[in-house]
Amino acid sequence: MNKLFLYLVVFVGGAAVLALEILGTRILGPFYGVSIFLWSALITVTLAALSVGYMFGGRMADKSPAYSRLCTLMLIAGIWIVLIPWIKNPFLTLTEPLGLRFALLTAATILFFPPLMLLGMISPYAIKLKTADLGQVGRTAGNLYAISTLASVLSALLIGFILIPNIGVTLLTILVGLMVMLTAVLGFLLNKKSAASVSAIIIFVITSIFIGWKAPVEYPDPSTGLLAIEQSPYGEIRVLNRENERYLLIDGGIHTMADTATWNSYTHYCGVMDLPKYFFVQPGKMLLLGLGGGSLIKQYHQDGWKVDAVEIDPVVVSMAYRYFGLDKSEGNVIEMDARQYLLTTDNKYDVILLDAFGSSSIPFHLVTEEVFGLIKNHLADNGIVAVNVESIGWHDKIVSTLAVTLKQRFMNIVALPIEEPPNQFGNIVILASDRKLEPWRELERNEDFNPDWRYGPGYQKVHAWDNRFVPDMKNAKILTDDLNPIDVYSEAINLASRKSLHSYFEQIGMK
Repeated sequence: MNKLFLYLVVFVGGAAVLALEILGTRILGPFYGVSIFLWSALITVTLAALSVGYMFGGRMADKSPAYSRLCTLMLIAGIWIVLIPWIKNPFLTLTEPLGLRFALLTAATILFFPPLMLLGMISPYAIKLKTADLGQVGRTAGNLYAISTLASVLSALLIGFILIPNIGVTLLTILVGLMVMLTAVLGFLLNKKSAASVSAIIIFVITSIFIGWKAPVEYPDPSTGLLAIEQSPYGEIRVLNRENERYLLIDGGIHTMADTATWNSYTHYCGVMDLPKYFFVQPGKMLLLGLGGGSLIKQYHQDGWKVDAVEIDPVVVSMAYRYFGLDKSEGNVIEMDARQYLLTTDNKYDVILLDAFGSSSIPFHLVTEEVFGLIKNHLADNGIVAVNVESIGWHDKIVSTLAVTLKQRFMNIVALPIEEPPNQFGNIVILASDRKLEPWRELERNEDFNPDWRYGPGYQKVHAWDNRFVPDMKNAKILTDDLNPIDVYSEAINLASRKSLHSYFEQIGMK
């Protein structure tokens, strides 16, 4: 029985390690964004914790190999995992001033290093307990590590493909911790340590009761403004409501902010993304890469354009229809990765809007010379590309980098700044085309007739066009599929966006 129990311990430990690593992206992602830095921090902490665990676990096993000690390690690890949903917010708030990379490393270390280290101690301890013959040490170690790795594989598939989208991150984290604790309790019972068994059972029961009473699982609550919260295969999706304003948040970053009475967008860049219409005598075909709440679909549909929109996340599509007034008659929505769509479609468009860049990160495969080549292949004669990106100031390095990369495929590049003053965090819209970038009709300048015009989309278009400039591309790096440091360039932007967002929601009374 003890041998079978060792296999169970190793299996549960291996499954819990991968579960924690994947869940870590969803625990930290809404606060810091899901970027290469987040994955790097989690992988670093996981490997470091396991290394320390292997070392100390092996030494402890040589000194005092006992099933009770092995079960104690698992019990403590399980308790820590269960507590993560409660302790994460104070530590995330505490680490925010440290800067994105160091904050991620610090938060990941505090939350995940202790349980991962304890889980790492299991394998060498189990090898010691399982080995009866020195001539079979290699076989024993191989079998146990194989079981642990197989459990990790199954856990990764189950967690990522099924459980996160259907159960949610908080509840799933708690269940992983309880699974580890329950395995420890079973071990105490099997080894007939009456005092230890009773203690472990009491701890498990008290923990379970506490979880059932105080589990910090978030559910939609219209009274607080939280209309929806879902875990999709691609991120945490929230819909918030405040008076007549509705927000779509993906991994903690605003992707849509709309008026619930008219569904017009409050975001300034949406008005500027209307500018390509002015380069055409009559409505044509528009392709939108990145749906959000569907504001841009509505804007182009209202002016008679035929619209296709590509969105990889089915939950985002569902939210746009359910909470942002999007109607199927307004455009054709295709659930697919944007680059995959460009590789498989034969359609041509007069305007292509690239609006798939969130505050958490920029999809690296959508900003390279190669993908801009694909976009150009799907532009009709005199077609125009508009790329929306966040930056710190009008002349941020990321603006020059995207401009020079677009320049490899298009003759003319113009940047349209939105926020004032020029060094402020905000959006930049970059236009690219082989045609001369001059509108074929005059922009409406009706500020004298509308006192609110200063804050409306009409003003944003005029302001952006009047301040247009060609980015300095002299020393900018061209982004390719082979060499693409876009995550590094967007690091400071991500941090500025998070701080701005947290400050904004605190000011309006929503946290």
